[in-house]
This record gives sequence, structure tokens and C-alpha cells, in this order.
Amino acid sequence: MSESSTIVMIRGVARKFFEGKACIFCGKYRLYKLKDKRVKCKHCKRYYSLKKLRRDLLILYYFYLEVSARKTAKELKLDYMLIHRKFMHFRKCIANYCINEARKLSGELELDESYFGGKRKGKRGRGAKNKTIVFGILERKGKIYTVIVQNVDADTLMKEIENKAEKGSVFYTDGWKSYASLEQYGKHNIIDHDKELVNNHNHINGIEGFWSFAKERFHKYHGISKTNYPLYVKEMEFRFNHRNENIYNLLMDICIIRRQVGADLH
Repeated sequence: MSESSTIVMIRGVARKFFEGKACIFCGKYRLYKLKDKRVKCKHCKRYYSLKKLRRDLLILYYFYLEVSARKTAKELKLDYMLIHRKFMHFRKCIANYCINEARKLSGELELDESYFGGKRKGKRGRGAKNKTIVFGILERKGKIYTVIVQNVDADTLMKEIENKAEKGSVFYTDGWKSYASLEQYGKHNIIDHDKELVNNHNHINGIEGFWSFAKERFHKYHGISKTNYPLYVKEMEFRFNHRNENIYNLLMDICIIRRQVGADLH
């Protein structure tokens, strides 16, 4: 995909910002050009580089399409490290957004853990070398919450459950022993995978679908550091929770428009 074809595909809300017709901060059509080639808004009095904004909107579009940083750099003819820094910046914005919009989940909740990364298959309760353990709570007909945990013992999982799930909810889990005390926190339904996969409502297919969704995307990455792993996990959470929405417009709002990020456009 060339830069020119990408520009054609940037439509709707983003198009008016890309073309310099409306202010990226307030949305008003009151921009005028300064001598230094920046633009300033008569309404909100803010100013920024239109050239830099266009570049960032293009980079964000490739991020939205899940194109790798290296391929994005090649197609946009930009420095790879610049693209890498931008992509990581987007992930930090997404992680902050996920944290800020998080609420306690309730109703019917599916709980499970999964192992990410490494070459060896993870062994439950003991893990495996270089594996990252991700615990998830999926609210049926709602959103998923994910967090990286150090282990899958009862104290660790129950702490996360109490922080993110309403007491009295209906819980669906497999037979892992760490979930045994859930019966004191709500109604606990246990799925025996050896005997049944689905029994009316008694399943955890929803959260297992998320693990497949996330791991399919993680396969594209190589050598994610332990420090950055939470950012990638939150990106998967965000993409899954908003998969039926216009994610590009939402990313534009989170990563570019919001005031705390906008200062980077000067």
C-alpha cells in the first residue's frame, strides 16, 4: 500500500484534519496558516504542524491495520525507529485508556488464564521458561479485562477477581483448583472439558475465543520484552473490546487528539 493510496482511504472525521480544514483539538473550521508553515485555530488558539499531523495520522492508520513497524517504515519511507517509537506510544495511550475505562464486571463472567510467549508449552501451576501468564475475565455480552500475573495460585487469582468482578456474579471456570473459593463470592459453575465442551450456558467459549484472537496476533511479533508485554496484552484487550466499532477514529481520539498527547504535535 503506497502513501498516496493510504491518504485516499483516510476518510470521515480524520479527513478534515488531514486536509487541514478543521482543528485537530476543537474540530472547528477556523484554521489559518502561520509563516513557519504551522496552522493555528482562531477558536481554541492552539497551533501545530500540519505536516507532522499528517505523518502521524498515516502512521496511526498503518497501526490500526496491524501492519508491522518495519513494513510501515518501508512503505512510508520513514525511519524504522521513529515508527517503532510511535507504535509504542500508541500502545501506551491504549493501555491508559483501558485502565481509565475499566469498571467492575458483573452478570455472567467467564474466567481463565493462558500462557503467552516462549517456545515450550506452559504447564499450569508451574508455568514454563519465558512464558507470560495472562489472566482474563470476560463479561458475556460485554468486555474482557486482562492482567499479567506472576502465578495462578488461589490468592493471586482471587485478588484480581475481587478487584474486577462484582460479588454475587455468576462465574464460569474450568476445574482448576485455584477457583474453588469462588463459591463464596458468587454462583460458581465448573466446566469439565474432559466430559463436555458446551452445555447450554455452562462453557467458557467466549474467553477461549479471546485467547485465540490474541495469540493469532502475537504470532506476528518476535522477541517482545517482559517490560513491554503488558502494553501488547492491553492492545489485544482494546482491539477485542472495540472490534465492532470504528477503531481508527477511536485510536485517533486516544492517541492524537486528546490534550495530553496533542502537545507532541508542536
